[in-house]
Amino acid sequence: MNPKAGYGANLKTGSESLFHSGEVLPFTLLHFWQWSLSDLLSNATRGRFAEFIVATALGSDVSQFRREWDSFDLLSREGIKTEVKSAAYLQSWEQRKPSKIRFSIKPAREYSYETNVYVELPARTANVYVFCLFHNADKTTANLLDLGQWEFYVLSTPFLNAEYGSSGSISLKVLQRNCKPVSYSMLAEEVNACHNLAVALQA
Repeated sequence: MNPKAGYGANLKTGSESLFHSGEVLPFTLLHFWQWSLSDLLSNATRGRFAEFIVATALGSDVSQFRREWDSFDLLSREGIKTEVKSAAYLQSWEQRKPSKIRFSIKPAREYSYETNVYVELPARTANVYVFCLFHNADKTTANLLDLGQWEFYVLSTPFLNAEYGSSGSISLKVLQRNCKPVSYSMLAEEVNACHNLAVALQA
């Protein structure tokens, strides 16, 4: 492999090597991934992993790299703009008790890749929000790869705007008053149903 090939913003394989002064070093991108991303309970890593889980459920294109600053997280197979939020009772650090569950719903300023600027007013630009809860509170059995240990809540953005305005977050208790959790296998159906209902109500 040419050590200088493939270091831009394209999908990597993990086999790409670090190099210096023309010398290929014995460290690859896979080593970096293992070093930096193996702790799936870490808040930042868990959030990205939750996006990946939802992407696979919705049939999003995961053959392309994740764009960090898009105005929404995912585009479903049906073209539904989806924002993904995650939370967990467990954290990487030592805990005296499980974390309280809250999800961010804060409106944000939209960034445009075309103009390289942010729009002036913050807004919720996705069609639906998917709230992902890793619900296992037992570290001895917790496995974020087991999708049976996750549950998913779906609300439309018009509903969030109407009911919660510019609120920055929503608690699990409030979320559960508005919708029921669904499993991974039912997530795509729920996202489609939620979006279609919102569109019908606005028609």
